[in-house]
Amino acid sequence: MRKKSPFNENCRNIRELVYAAADRYPENNAFQVKVNGTIQSVTFSRVIENLEALGTELKARGFDGCSMGIIGENSYPWYNCFLSIVCGGNVAVPFDKGFTAEELESSILRSRIRVLFYDDKMRKLVEQVRQNGRIQVDAFVCITGENCEYDKMVSSGACRITEGDRTYRESRIDENALSVLLFTSGTTQQSKAVMLSQYNIVSNVIDMYNYEAFYADDVNMAFLPFHHSFGLVGVMVFLCIGACSVFCDGLRYVTKNLKEYGVTVFVGVPLIVENMYHKIMKEAEKQGMTGTIRKGLSLCRILDRFGIHVRRKVFGKIIDQLGGKLRLIICGAAALAPEVAQGMNDFGILLIQGYGLTETSPVLAAESHEYMKAGSVGKPMPRIQMKIEHPDEDGIGEIVVKGPNVMLGYLDQPEETAAVLQDGWFHTGDLGTIDEDGFVWIRGRSKSVIVMKNGKNIFPEEIEAMIDQLPYVSSSLIFTREKHNELVLWAKIVYDPAFLKEQNMTLEQLQKQAESDMDAINRRMPAYKAVKHFFLSDRPMIMTTTQKVKRNLEIARIMESQEGLLQ
Repeated sequence: MRKKSPFNENCRNIRELVYAAADRYPENNAFQVKVNGTIQSVTFSRVIENLEALGTELKARGFDGCSMGIIGENSYPWYNCFLSIVCGGNVAVPFDKGFTAEELESSILRSRIRVLFYDDKMRKLVEQVRQNGRIQVDAFVCITGENCEYDKMVSSGACRITEGDRTYRESRIDENALSVLLFTSGTTQQSKAVMLSQYNIVSNVIDMYNYEAFYADDVNMAFLPFHHSFGLVGVMVFLCIGACSVFCDGLRYVTKNLKEYGVTVFVGVPLIVENMYHKIMKEAEKQGMTGTIRKGLSLCRILDRFGIHVRRKVFGKIIDQLGGKLRLIICGAAALAPEVAQGMNDFGILLIQGYGLTETSPVLAAESHEYMKAGSVGKPMPRIQMKIEHPDEDGIGEIVVKGPNVMLGYLDQPEETAAVLQDGWFHTGDLGTIDEDGFVWIRGRSKSVIVMKNGKNIFPEEIEAMIDQLPYVSSSLIFTREKHNELVLWAKIVYDPAFLKEQNMTLEQLQKQAESDMDAINRRMPAYKAVKHFFLSDRPMIMTTTQKVKRNLEIARIMESQEGLLQ
């Protein structure tokens, strides 16, 4: 039986979705926030009051029909600023809190914002950019800390509404116009600025709700950064169905926060999810529970055949380590180690993987409780058309898509836009296959494919995924060097120093272990895919905020520094 939506599925803008949720669940907690160590609730009614008050004040100060930027840690004020901007018909521009002053300045100039909201942690960075004198921003609004301007604006706007000001509510919204501008984590000197409309985002929100098992009593941890499309839109999914979102105090406090908020849904990247799983397994090994876990799994598999599902009872102690209420983990941005996905599902925590891009608002395909196949990223979202263009003999080709969630284009880059948007189809740049059951399999990026001298194609992500499964590996990178007119595969392997300490192992011993492991990996692949040389390093890769390796920048750094004494 199809679940009933808490909103009109003909909604075409964000304001309609958010207001519908507030009308249906006025006293539900939309957010829970921590103030001086105490958890406080923000109801849906309060969210609407705050966003309308801020929006009313902005309009009264002459900020209408313009772009406004936001930079800072995930927080309720951050998200309320975003909602206030877009629900008033303006353009929201989330900036990466990891930006350097130069990157922030460049992004402000390109996006032409008139207002910049920032939190207290970004104060020094913002002041540095202001003092350079090259940007033209009319208002700088601090959103956290004592006596912040944000609180004053909300109070002032609330007074205006009490006095009868209805200009904000009467704002016109063009659901097909630019509404959200997101800067991608490009490896080029100037990243692309993706233009999304409200309908782009709303269509994806509705698709995700109809595809996945989300409920009004869910508690979602807003872990992924809001300048990232998945983090931004993910919270909107829960907001629009009457569910609650909470915030993490930091990487060290994930487990603590899962428990104190009673988190039921966690959306994260593989690095975090894998760390959670490995900590559980290390603790189980330390307590001598490995055998008990194996017996529990055998029992559960037998009972599953009779429709008796007791995993959450059998593995209750493990689930308690993750807060006790966690039922769903959604993982995206990169490939997850297969044993981690299987392990979480074995314990009774549904773990699903998805695939998407900023340009597609963002989700294109995902697993669900109904559609799962190990190693795949699930099936396309309901309104997505997907095909494989120019497949090779193995069926691998570029993933090309069409749907209402596909971006408007790249800001001020018509040639870049035309290169990826052709006849309504968006060319993702990702290589993959679609099997006979409709499941999507990601094979790599078209730009990272290595073409050997014999014409064979090598997808470095395939080899990296195998290396990354080794217990001492934090990340890896496959690249080439030319020797005797032939391309030779190399690997940089970043090891975890904590592993050496835990195992009481020297670096020389790790080198021998790695040599043995790499020989085993090479034996599992055709000869032309064999990694001829590798080196261990404790120098972290250059990463995006979602922990993807910036491949071109990292390879350039390796070559320049001669890391690993390349020959």
